[in-house]
Amino acid sequence: MAEFTMDLNDEQKEVRDWLHGFAADVIRPAAAEWDEREETPWPVIQEAAKLGIYSLDFYAQQFFDPSGLGIPMAMEELFWGDAGIALSIVGTGLAAVGVLANGTEEQIGTWIPQMYGDVNDVKVAAFCSSEPDAGSDVAAMRTRAVYDEAKDEWVLNGTKTWATNGGIANVHVVVASVDPALGSKGHASFIVPPNTPGLSQGQKFKKHGIRASHTAEVVLENVRVPGSCLLGGKDKLDERLARSREKAQKGGERVKNAAMATFEASRPAVGAMAVGTARAAYEEALEYAKTREQFGRPIIDNQGVAFQLADMRTSIDAARLLVWRASWMATTGKKFENAEGSMSKLFASETAKKVTAQAVQILGGNGFTREYPVERMHRDAAIYTIFEGTSEIQRLVIARTLSGMPIR
Repeated sequence: MAEFTMDLNDEQKEVRDWLHGFAADVIRPAAAEWDEREETPWPVIQEAAKLGIYSLDFYAQQFFDPSGLGIPMAMEELFWGDAGIALSIVGTGLAAVGVLANGTEEQIGTWIPQMYGDVNDVKVAAFCSSEPDAGSDVAAMRTRAVYDEAKDEWVLNGTKTWATNGGIANVHVVVASVDPALGSKGHASFIVPPNTPGLSQGQKFKKHGIRASHTAEVVLENVRVPGSCLLGGKDKLDERLARSREKAQKGGERVKNAAMATFEASRPAVGAMAVGTARAAYEEALEYAKTREQFGRPIIDNQGVAFQLADMRTSIDAARLLVWRASWMATTGKKFENAEGSMSKLFASETAKKVTAQAVQILGGNGFTREYPVERMHRDAAIYTIFEGTSEIQRLVIARTLSGMPIR
């Protein structure tokens, strides 16, 4: 088991510097344009693919880093460049994690490569869990999956919302209810292969931030997928459902559902994204404070500004520590006995919102204009306290974990 350390080895430092260079030279120059266009930045994704950043091999290398720091380090650097473009580059990863967390070896080998495509034909994937009436309350999910035993097919019906890459994805991973009576314990995840009849894109959302990332509804109308597209297989599902029914009759115990398994694995990574955005805003504010003069001296000489910058840097470093700890724990198989994954996501996302707001304040009127990137960073940061579990839900998870109450 790898010991927890804050010291990156030479290989990790090389990867970090490589990603930082890509973020500085490719992502940042394109950020304002794609934010205004509110479109998927395919040329940037293509460039990332050419360099090997947008690829299964790259994310596998980071995912299996024995220290656990590969993924958070990568996320921080890419999101330091720009949150919207970075999410377009890494959004496929959530669907891939869904398959890794719940799929068989055969399913992992079959579907994850199709999520990325190749250098000459780049693809993206989508993870579809939230619904118009089921966001934080996953037990309220209405999308249904019914098994057609005669054809060995699952029939999916429902509407998903807030799906990154929804509708434009080559592969969709869809969470659906197979036993509504069990609530969230009756959920399962399904692969919807490319060009499957019945799947269509609904409304594309025009968002406050992360505008370069495609977010849309996904509509499923009698979507039929082979039995082999049930992640984990039917035997495993039947066993899990039987245990859940038995435990429900005895008063209930906590059973991990498919969507929760994906979110637990990805929350520290989201925290790393927030750290990247916060760090970018802090660096902009620091440089501005050192060069902007008022009353004959740089504004950083004023305690009101200097103390804000001190607090910003302290919060960013604390957030990174929580994210790295949670990532190390997940990789080394340590249980989140105190909801450390949710802690990391909660603190990092709240830090990003606060730090970007402080950056706007330090830049004053300039910070309120699109001529300076902190305005965009402030808009982008708002998403971190919302997606993959709101801050309120993170606090609920932490509180229930500490108290020993079940997490539903």
